[in-house]
Amino acid sequence: MSLEVINGEFSYPGAARPILSNVNLALEYGQLLAILGPNGAGKTTLMRTMIGLQRWTRGDTRVDGINLGNMTPRQIGQTIAYVPQARSAMNLSLTGLDMVQIGRAARLGSFSQPGSAEREMAWETLKKIGAGHLADMLCSTMSGGQFQMILIARALVVEPKILVLDEPETGLDFRNQLVVLQLLRHLADSGLIVVMNTHYPAHAIRIADQVLLLDSQHRTLSGSTAEILTESHLSDLFDVDVRIVRTCFAGAEVPTVIPVSLQR
Repeated sequence: MSLEVINGEFSYPGAARPILSNVNLALEYGQLLAILGPNGAGKTTLMRTMIGLQRWTRGDTRVDGINLGNMTPRQIGQTIAYVPQARSAMNLSLTGLDMVQIGRAARLGSFSQPGSAEREMAWETLKKIGAGHLADMLCSTMSGGQFQMILIARALVVEPKILVLDEPETGLDFRNQLVVLQLLRHLADSGLIVVMNTHYPAHAIRIADQVLLLDSQHRTLSGSTAEILTESHLSDLFDVDVRIVRTCFAGAEVPTVIPVSLQR
């Protein structure tokens, strides 16, 4: 039971060369993948293509052995939930509960309207992730961290097998970063496949089982977190001298990634 990308390649029409090529990965249920790379490397393009929002030029994505290209949009929407970074088109005049309830649309018939059952599920989902206090708050008045929890709840109410998030902790303060990271790790431990795109190597080291690096030349390197997130690989990826420092706290090791110099 897994999410696989096999020999993935993506090109825009008329482009001289692919933006993504030779992308291969395999995730089992209960695993969390972090995607890392410099600005402009194509991380969001990779994520969107992985989940069928764009089509691979070559290769394919498979969920439990089924080619995503052979699934209907409805089937994909019930299997994979996506939390985007761009939120400008969202109706922020809704309450948190209303926003979460919208997510149930993927499970309803074409002419069905959400009712009391969907509202109850939205409420239970908010409580499950510790965000029940946001149910009656207007989204327009929420902090970035609060609204991120609403968007994650809206994705989870679909009851997906796979949760995909584009930079879920970007722009959040330290506390809300930890809240989101701990929630994502908990969701993976509960059996979901979780895929996140992040600018923070320390976050990937802390919670990811697997990592995929995408460099400025659109080359990929993937594998276990311990194997891939080394000082050497990170220095090459971001073209800076990087050090990984590990601190002990409450009996556990907490890693931090520090860019120490532009000179290498």
